Amino acid sequence: MQAGPSIRQAFLDDEGEPFEVMIIECAHPRASLLFGVGAGGDPERHLPLLMTLAERGCTVAAPHFERMQSLVPTVAELETRARRQQIAFNEIVRDGLPGAGLGHSIGAAMMLMLAGATAWTMPGRPARIAPEPRLQRLALLAPAAAFFRGSRALDQVRVPIHAWVGGRDSMTPPPQAQFVKDKLAGKAEMEISVIAEAGHFSFMNVPPPHAVETLPDRDAFLQQLADEVASFILA
Repeated sequence: MQAGPSIRQAFLDDEGEPFEVMIIECAHPRASLLFGVGAGGDPERHLPLLMTLAERGCTVAAPHFERMQSLVPTVAELETRARRQQIAFNEIVRDGLPGAGLGHSIGAAMMLMLAGATAWTMPGRPARIAPEPRLQRLALLAPAAAFFRGSRALDQVRVPIHAWVGGRDSMTPPPQAQFVKDKLAGKAEMEISVIAEAGHFSFMNVPPPHAVETLPDRDAFLQQLADEVASFILA
């Protein structure tokens, strides 16, 4: 009988500071998947989704972060998250296996940054990081894409992208993802799936306590979402 995925917590070093990473390993990996969590910082709120992806053949690295205190992150917060995501990805990426990024909300924005995008915060100073060329495709859930309206912010993105967005998401509404798609026209393929009744937190297995669910059956939706994300990542 084949063993299922296993979870371990690793503590990695970032310039002398330890940070926690959840690593989900599978017996026969087909891809290395980096997960970017949203502003809350706890990837375990997405654990069933990530476990399903591991069952399909993805080794997953999902860093933990401190909760962001503002809806507008600082440049330092963005750069620290991006740097730690790259360090976590180094733990799981393997020669010969494709690499992919999956993120929710600000975590989806981080995946775009790692693919070459430049994020602009409200004060107007850009956050730039070294691109991660081993990320060959991106799956984005309710991406916070308003950070990429600066001049030429998306010019360097070249990887295939599939975004899933909620029709009832007031935080990162569908036009944000459509803006990214329009900017990438002729440079990178991007598909957008709009889930009419979904809100911003419908993409989380354990949403925040204040969230009001708009989907009639979030569990069924998340299972279908896992199937679709796996098909895209492992294509």
